[in-house]
Amino acid sequence: MPIQQYSHGQLRLVRPLPNLYSKSIRSGICRESVVNKPVILSEDTLAAPIVVDAPQTPAASTGPAFAVIGAISVSHMLNDLMQSLIPSIYPILKDNYALDFGQIGMITLAFMFTSSLLQPVIGAYTDKHPKPFSLALGMGFTFAGLILLSVAHHYWAILLAAALVGTGSAVFHPESSRIARMASGGRVGMAQSVFQVGGNFGSAIGPVLAALIVVPLGQGSIAWFSLVAAVAIVILWQIGRWYKPRVALRKSAHAVAGEERSSARTLVALTVLMVLLFSKAFYTASIGSYYTFFLIQKFGIATQASQIYLFLFLGASAVGVFFGGPLGDRFGRKYVIWFSIIGALPFTLALPYVGLFSSAVLSILIGFIISSATPAIIVYAQELMPHRLGMISGLFYGMAFGFGGVGAAVLGQIADWKGITFVYQICAFLPAIGLLAVFLPQMKHRKL
Repeated sequence: MPIQQYSHGQLRLVRPLPNLYSKSIRSGICRESVVNKPVILSEDTLAAPIVVDAPQTPAASTGPAFAVIGAISVSHMLNDLMQSLIPSIYPILKDNYALDFGQIGMITLAFMFTSSLLQPVIGAYTDKHPKPFSLALGMGFTFAGLILLSVAHHYWAILLAAALVGTGSAVFHPESSRIARMASGGRVGMAQSVFQVGGNFGSAIGPVLAALIVVPLGQGSIAWFSLVAAVAIVILWQIGRWYKPRVALRKSAHAVAGEERSSARTLVALTVLMVLLFSKAFYTASIGSYYTFFLIQKFGIATQASQIYLFLFLGASAVGVFFGGPLGDRFGRKYVIWFSIIGALPFTLALPYVGLFSSAVLSILIGFIISSATPAIIVYAQELMPHRLGMISGLFYGMAFGFGGVGAAVLGQIADWKGITFVYQICAFLPAIGLLAVFLPQMKHRKL
């Protein structure tokens, strides 16, 4: 017997046991080198419970997989580019089919409502049943929605097309956000920012492409953008091939680490984050859906010119998202949330009362500041429930779309009732809701 017991309660390993040693290493029990050395273990130590860390994914142990992060960001850009076509062609649809602002808001609601309802459901499902190629499949819904939108000549067909594009978004966001985190190598804020900035950039160039292609060529030219969906499907299929062998590792990590337990503190923090997201999404909906109408009505500029001003806001939003995640990694997400939401308040209050040039400047500042909250909010929520990444990502992306859809519908009714300028006068106070960030707990973070 290689183990000897002494009277003072210690056990001595006389010689190393290869089989026992290798088994211990695989199970995570033994963390000290025992090669050619006797090891003294107390009986209390042997009886103590053993805590096993969750195994790291390859990305976490080898650093960020930048090729995967870049590919998922490009896919996000293409996805959101196609989504942004819907609000970009509102002036065309309004003129062609004599729609009022309330009906315009309902189109946005149809698009965002499907996305809002389905995202957390799909995210919760893929938490338990990962589907590596679901992203490519979801992009197929967007492809079908664009084709239908290009040939739709009835209001209800337009609503259905918008709903199909929303369904594609619902499938895309939860799993793609998880893949970005998996490929982050621990730099989750950076990865989330790169992922989201792709979406913001796509949202920014969508109106420009609409102004250059759809406005002069008409509704039928939307069909050309289905080629963009086809390219996205190819990229997402390749990402699925990268993700597939890592599915087993993800399941193993969750099985070893166990399930987190809900607490009142977690629920309060998640509620506060949703309220903050509401203020951000509601204000962003006022810009995305009605800013072009506001500029056309107040300053008498052409539709194509108004799209350029919308591009300035959306482009600044993309830059803000890019900086928001890394700053959260460095200084803490709570501080970024405070700055991004409260910092925009002075500029939103001034926007309805200034001239055209000042409106452009203020919209850039607002877009940059308020958008930096997005990666911080998403990553903060993921850290609260680290083993529900799909559900949390789907919930918060879905809530963002849902709040935006409700906001577009409500603000459309208000615009019909009180005028488009009044919409921006009341929305100017929305960033003040960011004061609720005081109730967020300070999360521990590692400075990079």
